Amino acid sequence: MTSTSNGDRPGGRIERRRVLKLAAGSAVVAASPFVFARNHSALASCAAFTGPVTLGFNVPLSGAYQHEGQDQLRALKLAAMHLNGEGDGGMIKTMKPSSLKGNGILGRKVAFVVGDSATKPDVAVASAKKLVTQDRAIMVTGGSSSAEAVAVQSYCHEAGIIFMAGLTHANDTTGKDRRRYGFRHFFNTWQSGAALAPVVAKAYGRDRIAHHLTADYNWGWSQQQSIKDATEKLGWKTAKTVLTPLGTKDFTEYLVPVLTGDADVLVLNHYGLDMAISLAQAVALGVRDRMVNGKQLEIVVPLYSRLMATAAWGDIEGILGTKNWYWTLPDAGSKAFVKSFADAYGFPPSQAAHTCYVQALLYANACEMAGTFAPPGVIKALEGFQFDGLGNGPTLYRAEDHQCFKNVLVVKGRSDPLRQYDLMEIVEEVPVAQVTYPADLLGGSLGEAKPC
Repeated sequence: MTSTSNGDRPGGRIERRRVLKLAAGSAVVAASPFVFARNHSALASCAAFTGPVTLGFNVPLSGAYQHEGQDQLRALKLAAMHLNGEGDGGMIKTMKPSSLKGNGILGRKVAFVVGDSATKPDVAVASAKKLVTQDRAIMVTGGSSSAEAVAVQSYCHEAGIIFMAGLTHANDTTGKDRRRYGFRHFFNTWQSGAALAPVVAKAYGRDRIAHHLTADYNWGWSQQQSIKDATEKLGWKTAKTVLTPLGTKDFTEYLVPVLTGDADVLVLNHYGLDMAISLAQAVALGVRDRMVNGKQLEIVVPLYSRLMATAAWGDIEGILGTKNWYWTLPDAGSKAFVKSFADAYGFPPSQAAHTCYVQALLYANACEMAGTFAPPGVIKALEGFQFDGLGNGPTLYRAEDHQCFKNVLVVKGRSDPLRQYDLMEIVEEVPVAQVTYPADLLGGSLGEAKPC
């Protein structure tokens, strides 16, 4: 039960053979239900303490998605600097309303400890537990999969520690597996479907037949169901839904039936290098050259990232999908963050980097608003918090499920060798009203905040 993200490097063109090589050995352990005995209270976050405030950055620094994890860590380090009044301040200058002062959190300097989640839920939990119990982290953030998010969120809830989720896109994180101590800034698959379906229906017509190839884990199942439901409501039919193992290096056996079937849209519910590989092989096999039912056979990729687009360079041209954030957005917050990040590292940030940076600032601001590090007070400050200036326009952290609601980007791939980092074009910024749903739609219960 995982939601993966890509392990491709920030940088220029990566040829298909490079993509295939990078994919070797990629694997994510399937999640199982995690149950924890509450043998650890919120430590310093619930007690008077002196010295620096320690945040836990739990990101994949090894394994299939280490490059995205490294980008998250870059952003989190930058957030710590800005919170401490170092550097140019980044989004602290644009966030509103804001209680941040650039002197740490509640006047105490921010320190951090780093763990390697390895994009595996069991490893992620063990790492988070070490950050909390040994390194005395009072908040945990990061991660690049919904399996990690669900597992770490459950641990943090039982431990009484706030978890500010990183990149997690499956509905479950703020649906059936929501927790009082967990908050998500990233959008979910229901929102991707609601944003993308009208755009692809307009571009390709409502009389379409889809063939889904879907990564066989939590995120893939969630994404397939969401895009399937959303497109069928607009008239599309579904020919087949086929599950593919995570880390597949040769998708030929899954793609050949597309070349001989009656579907005229191939939906790749893949992410990261799985998407880059399956897309490259689909293009090489001539999927995009085929006419079916008198129509051009089209490809749709429901969830994009810039790092993923770099790995699939040359094959993404014209292909539609969704994103949580993109570095070319013209608002003041995005510009401030991109400048800070690029000045520090020499290239623009990914959406994973943006998500983690924003989560760190939102946690710090909630502590300032509450006047305490004690989780019950911080949770209360975050629930129902409305803000702007962090790169996605007006945004709400809904109290009922801790899901973030903001505009969603529909993007289209382009292949221009002069655009090393700008391989996607924003087609539409879908307003938040179109991607908002009832709080009880996805099930789940937050549970209660525990006394310190």
